[in-house]
Amino acid sequence: MEPIFETNPLIEKLPAHLKQYIKPQNYDDYTPINQAVWRYVMRKNVDYLSKVAHSSYVDGLRQTGIDIENIPNMYGMNRILKEIGWAAVAVDGFIPPNAFMEFQAYNVLVIACDIRQLEHIEYTPAPDIIHEGAGHAPIIANPEYAEYLRRFGEIGCKAISSAYDYEMYEAIRLLSILKEAENTPAEEILKAEERVAYLQNNAGELSEMAKIRNLHWWTVEYGLIGTPENPKIYGAGLLSSIGESEWCMTDHVQKIPYDITASEVNFDITKPQPQLFVTPDFAHLSLVLEEFANKMALRTGGLSGIKKLIDSKSLGTIELSTGLQISGIFTHVIEHEGKPIYVQTTGKTALAYREKELVGHGTDYHAEGFGSPIGKLKGINLAIEDMSPRDLRAYDIYEAEAVTLEFEGNITVKGEIITGSRNLQGEIILISFKNCTVTHGDTILFKPEWGVYDMAIGKKVVSAFSGPADIHSFNLVSHVSNTHTIKQEISESRKELESLYKKVREIRETHTSLETLSIILKSLTDKYSNDWLLSIEIAELAHKFHLEELLDNCLKHLEFLKQNRPEIAHLITNGLELILEKEVV
Repeated sequence: MEPIFETNPLIEKLPAHLKQYIKPQNYDDYTPINQAVWRYVMRKNVDYLSKVAHSSYVDGLRQTGIDIENIPNMYGMNRILKEIGWAAVAVDGFIPPNAFMEFQAYNVLVIACDIRQLEHIEYTPAPDIIHEGAGHAPIIANPEYAEYLRRFGEIGCKAISSAYDYEMYEAIRLLSILKEAENTPAEEILKAEERVAYLQNNAGELSEMAKIRNLHWWTVEYGLIGTPENPKIYGAGLLSSIGESEWCMTDHVQKIPYDITASEVNFDITKPQPQLFVTPDFAHLSLVLEEFANKMALRTGGLSGIKKLIDSKSLGTIELSTGLQISGIFTHVIEHEGKPIYVQTTGKTALAYREKELVGHGTDYHAEGFGSPIGKLKGINLAIEDMSPRDLRAYDIYEAEAVTLEFEGNITVKGEIITGSRNLQGEIILISFKNCTVTHGDTILFKPEWGVYDMAIGKKVVSAFSGPADIHSFNLVSHVSNTHTIKQEISESRKELESLYKKVREIRETHTSLETLSIILKSLTDKYSNDWLLSIEIAELAHKFHLEELLDNCLKHLEFLKQNRPEIAHLITNGLELILEKEVV
């Protein structure tokens, strides 16, 4: 019978530039070993985390449709998440930070639908469905935390990145892919690790995006809640790591009260964290976020905001005091006495008001860039935007008038006024000139032969942020990553091992063919003597159905593995503790 797939209205409302990252889950691609890895991690996590995680975790597993026995189906998750006002989409590994956060702003959880290898069962640097589905999803059932996550996305996606941030993103993405892929040559991983280490050690001044990513890491990914003396886990990275969730509760990890200084603390995604931050409650997270946002160019604007956009070399927006928004790649700013007096973009630019593009001022019209003075006229206390119709007429700022406007900082605009555009409050936000010359001292900024000159009106820059004001102004559907997750090649030997896992899974689900478990164990120990997880699954069934001889054989084989593979001994012990009395282990 074909399953009934359900989507979620929130997904349908996503803009196209976010939808480009969404990929199908392809649930049938999950192998029996994948399912066994999910089951082991989830059973261990629920057993342990019920004692050390925030109370929202276990409740959230039920509310978000996370099944311990089976990897979650995205369609089923969306049916349930819809009830708490969220949705989930599948993506291919890491996506750019701005996009990741913008998904959150739309109440959409991003889930990397691949799952870690058995060899990386405790922790993987690559995002996977255990981390995203079992880590992030349960906690968003808490409405206070869910609002923090949404608000974080709303503010975070406006943070201005640097060229360094994009390099780091691609380097970490490549490293995570190589580490999770089977049979990656050691020298390739070493080269990728060295690249990440080099970038981490040569970060320079942290950008807004780097700082807000630090806040995201120390809260959403690796956050603790309560007191440093008695913390509980709520961060998804800890909730999804059976190793680090235990390690973080020891005295080896320093517990620090969470505040805005966490934005300056970088992290290494490839190693356990040496310190963690503890928030007293979820409300405190929002207070720190607002404190950080107050320092962002999004709210401070000014000369520093424009310079951040220039340094980013990527699409950004400034908003003037009239509400006029200029979106493009900013390449130049002229300053005077610590204030911007002229800004310039290069290439496609769009003008907007309140996030809506002004008619006739899209990227086709401003295809070569846009430049405009900012500030007040020289010797006049009243800014153009504050002038009444009578004032404007007095200064010859009037249709069909030839006028020379001298701005503070020696910017001069000389031409014939064609028309002006006003905002809803009646303030002039744009004046268009013909036969116009714009100069800064002896430097010509605009010539009459270039066509109509559109001058933005605004006495100051009140905001600067990443991305366009109107998402429809630019073609943002252009994401092409240099890397893609590497799908494992299934050998004949691996196929046979997968078939053994499948048989045991079917026996557990149907309670039939118990007599074949001994044959399966014999095949396993003969051909795949290093595999430990299936032996635990067989031991579980043997214990449940009182097959004492089979149980004894499983325990003997597992003891052999513990002696010969000490690096997995604790995983075997942990697995057996879930199904047997601890004295048996």
